[in-house]
Amino acid sequence: MRTIPQVRAWRKGLPAGTRLGFVPTMGALHEGHMSLVALSKAQADRTIASIFVNPLQFGPNEDLSRYPRPLENDLALLEAAGVDALFLPAVEDLYPKDASTFVVEEQVSLPLCGAFRPGHFRGVATVVLKLFNIVAPDVAFFGQKDAQQCAVIARMVRDLDVPVEIVRGPTLREADGLAMSSRNIYLSPEDRAAAPAIHRSLVAAEAAFAAGERDAKRLVAVGRTVLAGEPRLKEQYWEARHPASLAPLVTVGPEGALLAVAAYLGTTRLIDNLVLGAG
Repeated sequence: MRTIPQVRAWRKGLPAGTRLGFVPTMGALHEGHMSLVALSKAQADRTIASIFVNPLQFGPNEDLSRYPRPLENDLALLEAAGVDALFLPAVEDLYPKDASTFVVEEQVSLPLCGAFRPGHFRGVATVVLKLFNIVAPDVAFFGQKDAQQCAVIARMVRDLDVPVEIVRGPTLREADGLAMSSRNIYLSPEDRAAAPAIHRSLVAAEAAFAAGERDAKRLVAVGRTVLAGEPRLKEQYWEARHPASLAPLVTVGPEGALLAVAAYLGTTRLIDNLVLGAG
């Protein structure tokens, strides 16, 4: 379905009481996305996905024009996974030329990626709310790899009384620990070999936590040291934050911590995270 009226008519035509699951994506699908589809299939009666490379969340010097768009492969993956419907909107349908209304979250969107990508989470929150209003799902599925995005969406849904349950799917990883990402295809062989150091830095801090370390600065120092040991990686940030509010931490308490890292390999920016004390 390519138009908003088509989606609304399809939604209206579902049997009463149908629990609708929604997996919004930007395409270039991998096993991480498909794991969210599997969660939706398990938790909902019907599943709809969307593919939309959202220009509103890309900065002026980011990779909007070269972002991968392997549509035929994506369609084959979604069909094989048993997705019931797919929404493929055009930019001009979601964003009229004179659009002047946007969604701005003013707390959890500010640190981490928000500090380096101004306007990014305004774009995320705006498109997600629009998709929720169009699709009207009961439950929507997002990947934990984008932990800050999950936090922003959860806060938006809470604050604006959006009747959608948000489910986070766990980060899926390659055999060497690298978090699956559509941007991994940008990596040269040398950069791909260096990339797992991002996850190793998180695991090192997790080991220090397991050994009893609770001082946030010391945990961060452990992780940053491991990351710095890979000269191809250029750290953008490596931080410990409260897992829900993303407020800075001095000590990791009973609510745990989100360890979050962003680093560059050449011009490719990768992010990853790990939650301490979860469960």
